[in-house]
Amino acid sequence: MTAVRVGVFGLLGSGNLGNDGSLEAVLGHLRAEHPEAVVDALCGGPEAVTARYRIPATRLHWYRGEYRTASRAGAIAGKGLGKLVDAVRTAAWVRKHDVVIVPGMGVLEATLPLRPWGFPYALFLLCASGRLLRTRVALVGVGAAPIADRPTRALVRWSARLAAYRSYRDAMSRDALREMGVDTARDGVYPDLAFALPTPPAGTPSGTVCVGVMAFHGGNDDRARAEEIHRRYLDGVTRFVRALVEDGRPVRLLTGDGVDATVVTAIRAAVDSPLVTAAEATSLADLMKEAAAADAVVATRYHNLICALKAGTPTLALSYAAKSDALMDRMGLGAYCHPAREVDADRLLEQFRALEKQSAELRGTLIERNRLAARQLQSQFAELSSALFPATDHAHALRETP
Repeated sequence: MTAVRVGVFGLLGSGNLGNDGSLEAVLGHLRAEHPEAVVDALCGGPEAVTARYRIPATRLHWYRGEYRTASRAGAIAGKGLGKLVDAVRTAAWVRKHDVVIVPGMGVLEATLPLRPWGFPYALFLLCASGRLLRTRVALVGVGAAPIADRPTRALVRWSARLAAYRSYRDAMSRDALREMGVDTARDGVYPDLAFALPTPPAGTPSGTVCVGVMAFHGGNDDRARAEEIHRRYLDGVTRFVRALVEDGRPVRLLTGDGVDATVVTAIRAAVDSPLVTAAEATSLADLMKEAAAADAVVATRYHNLICALKAGTPTLALSYAAKSDALMDRMGLGAYCHPAREVDADRLLEQFRALEKQSAELRGTLIERNRLAARQLQSQFAELSSALFPATDHAHALRETP
């Protein structure tokens, strides 16, 4: 039987632990259920993906300065030429595959600053190439949200329409695509792919509070006041950390992307206490271990929240988008959300103390919700296999028939 050629696509290996966690979950499924598949990637950080996941990888963009601001004529020309070259490169890569999977990630949203001719354009090239070359492109467990910017919205809408398979990490994402004019009647909703990763053992009570921070500057529509939003966020989180330290609580700072390191540095400099330490997590597994060892977690990044909830640790969300609120509600902690755009340290401290008073009850809730998420993701992967690997599944069934 000819091996199925599977490509994985996205901003993978670029320093975002959530994106890489989604890839890890999909690779785990492929290796368990489709060991004959030959897998490679078109991604943002090919060297990192190859080193960590042992699959060949190709750079997503021909122009290496794609995500740097272009101000000189040479850089502008390089970016423009890159768009044309990438159209050819993407089609050539897609042609080599039977199936291409976009694993999770918020690829259909603009809740963080985003230019239409960056990743939205790259995703459109992928989906259009798949349709033209008859390669099945699957958007698996992805996030979506309403998009105000018209060029970005158009690229996202056409990418979704051209994909052969779509599923979402929450109902809100499916609703957003429907409102953009995409027929979502046959699209499924499942928990985030990261819930399929192994769960670490629970730690012993230590008094430690994990605080997940983010280089937060608002969303795509907040560019004019991005620095103001960031200052308010940093000041509020710093005051909260200082209050915990004054209570004698050890604080462990977590990040989810390399860009968050500046926030960690600023908080540690402002609080200046040996009780404040920083984790050096390089994967979602590392973040889950940190969360499992803590008494409670307060976090901003979406996948920091997932890691804490997956670990079964009482969690309070510094919510920067509706997806965070939806996640917390799904896991039974919807009452414990605080707006990241307007962090009020005093109010946040009140919410945190209320969270800790309900700790035992919330841990029980998380155990049940995690069991449900695991069952739902088994259904997601079964559906994915049926949609993308029908011939392979039939062959497996024949081999297993007595």
